[in-house]
Amino acid sequence: MITPDYYYVIVGGGLAGLQLALRLHQDVFFKGKKIAIIEPSKKSANDKTWCFWEKGRGNWDHLIAKKWNKGKFISSELSRDLALEPYSYKMINSLDFYDYAKEELENSEDIFFIKDRITKIDQVTRNAIGEKNNYTATHFFDSRLDSDFKNDEKSSLIYQHFKGIKIKTEKAHFDPEIFTMMDYRVKHKEDTCFTYILPTSKNEVLVEFTFFTPSLCKESVYDQKLEEYIHSILKIDHFEIIETEKGIIPMTDYPFHKSNTRYLTKIGTAGGWVKASSGYSFKNTEVKVEKLIENIKSGLHPSANLMNKKFQKYDAIFLDVLQSQNNLGESLFTKFYTKNSIQEIFSFLDEETSFSEDLKIMLSLYHPQFIRSFFKKI
Repeated sequence: MITPDYYYVIVGGGLAGLQLALRLHQDVFFKGKKIAIIEPSKKSANDKTWCFWEKGRGNWDHLIAKKWNKGKFISSELSRDLALEPYSYKMINSLDFYDYAKEELENSEDIFFIKDRITKIDQVTRNAIGEKNNYTATHFFDSRLDSDFKNDEKSSLIYQHFKGIKIKTEKAHFDPEIFTMMDYRVKHKEDTCFTYILPTSKNEVLVEFTFFTPSLCKESVYDQKLEEYIHSILKIDHFEIIETEKGIIPMTDYPFHKSNTRYLTKIGTAGGWVKASSGYSFKNTEVKVEKLIENIKSGLHPSANLMNKKFQKYDAIFLDVLQSQNNLGESLFTKFYTKNSIQEIFSFLDEETSFSEDLKIMLSLYHPQFIRSFFKKI
């Protein structure tokens, strides 16, 4: 029998791949097992801003660029203050995470960074085929997104797509202690879209225009809406753009887990690790990685019981509602944020609530389309 090049190959050095590699590195159970992280890019740009809510201290507090204990939800007709305690809303710049992960992992004798693009994984020969070389392993963790999810008629699919700009003003315009989760005052047609505001100081803020829609739009639309919000809502005429970020996140109930096999586990977005109804990924990834590590140490398949079927069903119903009647977005989120406490919302989105708590939230969102979507998805 040919000895494999590596015990594990992690295809993709993004959020999921690096979080997984860090946990493997930190656990003595995996000491001596050679691990390759294969990624085509150097991850040397601050290309994303990750946010998540959390109670108290967490594993990533040393990387936190900013956190908030207060927030706002704003619809066309009302504004609600959100007192988050005991939670706080935390922000991490992607480059800080990439740099930390690489610094930690490059000191390991067991972990190897390889710059290559994997085009195929042959599970018969257990060979990852790259543009520069081939790599054998006992198991592959694959973050490459399978495009089949776009064409699956049984699954709902909308996209969270956005453009954000970090701006700096000469005068103090912002309260750095309050972020805005959603502001629906700037609209585009009848789409579910909103503006997301993360102030980091009195004169610096990230303004992001975000859609939850079945189709994408031209980049000029984001630019127009960002300009409209900054001028009409923030009342700012002069500012400097410091950074820009863009993203497209699939929000879908597609069964990504069906691609998992004896020798391969899909991770990250490709594994369904993004919360389907919200698009949040950072904390979700941490939870999935912990469960995955526990499974391996218990002799189970890495993906065993990784997904909560109850909450997958809730997500599927909500996605079908937005896909069927996208114009309902603002009214649904307004009900969500005004008929439930922010603590109840966070607990529900973290998949920690009981059935009676779930029922309260579901009833607060009631619309006839939910009934139609429920029977469609059962």
